[in-house]
Amino acid sequence: MADIVIRNVQIFDGAGAPSQPGAVAITGDRISSLAWGADALAGETATTVIDGQGMTLMPGMVEAHGHLTWGSSIEQVYHAFMLPPEELKVAAWRNARVLLESGFTSLYSAGALGDGIETELAAAIDAGETPGPRMWPSTLERSPEGDDTGNIFNGRGATAMRGFVDHCRDTGVKIVKLVISGEDALKPGSSHDVNYSDEELAAAQEAATANGQWLSAHVYHPRAIALALDHGVRMLYHCSFADQASIDAMVAHKDAIFYAPGPGVSVAALEANPPPHIDMTHMKASAAERLALEAKLVPELKRRGVRVLPGGDYGFPFNPNGTNARDLQHFVTHYSFTPAEALVSATKLGGELMDLPLGQVREGWLADLLLLDGDPTADVSIMADRSRLAMIMKGGVLHKTPASLATA
Repeated sequence: MADIVIRNVQIFDGAGAPSQPGAVAITGDRISSLAWGADALAGETATTVIDGQGMTLMPGMVEAHGHLTWGSSIEQVYHAFMLPPEELKVAAWRNARVLLESGFTSLYSAGALGDGIETELAAAIDAGETPGPRMWPSTLERSPEGDDTGNIFNGRGATAMRGFVDHCRDTGVKIVKLVISGEDALKPGSSHDVNYSDEELAAAQEAATANGQWLSAHVYHPRAIALALDHGVRMLYHCSFADQASIDAMVAHKDAIFYAPGPGVSVAALEANPPPHIDMTHMKASAAERLALEAKLVPELKRRGVRVLPGGDYGFPFNPNGTNARDLQHFVTHYSFTPAEALVSATKLGGELMDLPLGQVREGWLADLLLLDGDPTADVSIMADRSRLAMIMKGGVLHKTPASLATA
């Protein structure tokens, strides 16, 4: 007998097929049965039976550019970006719960503001001590600023880089995030800067390969993109200034890389109305430029088979954690995705990014599932309305389910 049966639903399987009536059975943390038809599994017995009342059953979403230690969320806004260690931990734990409650059952971290905090949080989530998405943790976004001191967090040279990557391994970090390009929003013109040498990135690749880690990188300029591709970076963020050679190179590496342009922070910056003492002039100008460039770049990369995923630097006061699902509508509005294509990016491609059997409604796969009041393939913006999430399940465990839907 199954633990849970969910029937009378429209199933969006995550792989892109049109939604159709069906039902699923869950045993343990897996989907043990998938059946199609309006009366599918009508006679199936289970400990819990959920009548989906014709709502949409779909895979949980994957946040591909997560920053849980960027403190601001829909529940608590911080106007100071850097927080004391104790408050940083409180914020990260809160943000993990908020992200799960927003329909994201998995998180691929894009960097943290504190060393070790994400590995501690991931362990607490896995142990059931605190709610949150399943996550691959990252560590401090490494900057090469400073002289050749040998300091693993900011020293120059191959030795310091190897030391940093090995430190990440020793503290349980799976993803090593490198800031290869600068950031115009913070320092105008710096997006064309290249912060690492070929030798340093080769050392990072060598160490990460030996340690079984993944590299991700903040890149804008064609030279930075080329260095990332040459040295085994798996996840590329932004890439806004890519030229035709960059595009061709990304396509040539399409089976080995993922790409997250990050429109969320750009759109939110343009929408923001800061108080007079906060100057967002540079950030707004950079956001407008990036979105205009990406409107041509992203559709071409998608057309040529590069895996493009949502996730847009959520955690700023003007772009808080918990609004992450807005990215799906941004993909439709700014990058010419259909709603179904945006959903596939957040589910199927997210599962490929996590390298886990998730992101699809499929027998034998992890039961990370959402029950949604509405049809997101017709209007993907409803994914950002948390009140439309009738059920959230991660690994067969119900994080949210209305009592009216379940019968023992």
